[in-house]
Amino acid sequence: MGFLKEFKEFAMRGSVIDLAVGVVIGGAFGKIVTSLVDDIIMPPIGFLTGGVDFSNMKYVITEANEASGIAEVAIKYGNFINVIIQFLIIAFCIFLVIKGLNSLKKKEEAAPSAPAAPTKEEVLLTEIRDILRTK
Repeated sequence: MGFLKEFKEFAMRGSVIDLAVGVVIGGAFGKIVTSLVDDIIMPPIGFLTGGVDFSNMKYVITEANEASGIAEVAIKYGNFINVIIQFLIIAFCIFLVIKGLNSLKKKEEAAPSAPAAPTKEEVLLTEIRDILRTK
């Protein structure tokens, strides 16, 4: 029973749950970025480059030969280009989020905080001081 209790405490820690939420959101964000790159960014780039589709670009090392059952061997560098573009977009988005969070932190740190209310002892000592001054 001790093992299960210890595992439950580990699994229910705030940092583990935060990590799980981050992974799920990251996966969904990855799909959004993939669609952004494949469906929105790459078509204009392909148009500007004369209709080149990066995802289909490859360097064929060995042609496929169906008669002898040999599959094509190729280096698919076009897909690699798409992945690099996706990475740059994700990195830029994360940069913007972190920059925004840092600016919010700086504003919070720069804002003057209200002075703390005096403690009961400080109030009593102030009253005693004022009474002694008047005598």
